[in-house]
Amino acid sequence: MSVEEQLLDLETFESRFIEANRGKPLFLIRYQNVQGMEIQEFLTYLKNEVHSILNLTDVEFCFHLLDLNTLLMGITPYSSWQGRDFPNIDSAVGRFHDECASNRVCLFDFGVARTQCNFISDSEEILYELLQASEKNLRDNLTRWSWTYFNRANTYIAGAANEAMIQPTISYDPHRKTFTVKGGEVFVGGGLYENYRELIQDIPSDQDINRIELLILEKLIIACERAPGLLKFNISPQSLIDTFSQRDKVQRLQKLWNAMGLEAKNIRFELVEKPYEEVRYSLKNVCEEFWKCGVSFAADDFGVKSQSHQVVLELGIMIKEFKLDPISFRFKANEDQIKFLDNLAFIDYCKRLADNREAMITAEAVEDYDTLQFLMEHQIYQYQSNIFCGKMPIDQYKAEFESMSDLPEAVVKEIIDERASEMWRDHSSNIFEIARSRGLHRD
Repeated sequence: MSVEEQLLDLETFESRFIEANRGKPLFLIRYQNVQGMEIQEFLTYLKNEVHSILNLTDVEFCFHLLDLNTLLMGITPYSSWQGRDFPNIDSAVGRFHDECASNRVCLFDFGVARTQCNFISDSEEILYELLQASEKNLRDNLTRWSWTYFNRANTYIAGAANEAMIQPTISYDPHRKTFTVKGGEVFVGGGLYENYRELIQDIPSDQDINRIELLILEKLIIACERAPGLLKFNISPQSLIDTFSQRDKVQRLQKLWNAMGLEAKNIRFELVEKPYEEVRYSLKNVCEEFWKCGVSFAADDFGVKSQSHQVVLELGIMIKEFKLDPISFRFKANEDQIKFLDNLAFIDYCKRLADNREAMITAEAVEDYDTLQFLMEHQIYQYQSNIFCGKMPIDQYKAEFESMSDLPEAVVKEIIDERASEMWRDHSSNIFEIARSRGLHRD
């Protein structure tokens, strides 16, 4: 086969590399400044060596000559890579690069771009992002600055699906006086960042945060395959407006969660508190498209001085949950009587607002039993709290969901009284598991 036959024109490359591989991880490798070989000879060398370079057989690839100095190589799996089988393409190409130089085969510069999630964006958008990212990665490689934003984000976005974590939400049943896990907030897990918000905060101001949020959202939905209960995903209002202003983007996301076996009624977008602009499209109009599909919304960090009030006014009954800011329920009447009374008034306001909307109030960071009791007295019955259970992998959550239910209030108090604060320093503690191990709670 001649070199010309091995190279694809850009349209065919985009179709064969991206469109034909929806739902699979995509890697784009940009080779530039090849020395010691003609570009045609280098292409043939790559084609012959690719399986040994990557140490993989379950792989297909194609090429496109972007310009006289730039060769693009698209890599995808025949089927899919799962968990530990997911290859480290960056490392493999890096070793190949070093071996070519040390063995005097040839010299070249390279940049790697990748995405595991490519359901929603069209092929042209994905190719553009991969081209931009590979060019930036190439520049970073040249300066040997390995800990760039793109490397960090890619480590998260293109990693194994089971890196996703969930902070369970506990619901109290006042009639049965029992606690049950109803769902939780899902985010990207792993060792480098505590959660997805820290990743977002680490993005430099000149990067496209909306694109990154979209990739994270797609990855989390994939990771939540057939997960039970209410699944809550953080996204900024601006990203929602910019990404889903076209109805077909909403429909593509709907197809994705349907393919993952998720029910729309179990999906809730938590709109994080960030300023947003409604230039061509309004937040309400975009959210209505999701609302028609059965998806609801939450106002995150809802507090007295919160900008979330604007979101609540805009979206009306589409807001089905108010997440209280921790400062709004740290009640110490003996220290600040005025603040205490203000908090009581705010709790009452939230209750009336929630009742009018048929919405729930979720209290975050409930870390002691006194606060828990206070909230229960004021008819707030949903909590995110490490005194019940900490963050856990999605796979563990799916496996244990049914067993984390109907735990009597008396058992909760007994365990908390005995173990107190030392128990909750380890966020892997799970009060349901402790109760079962002692025979206090039936599976």
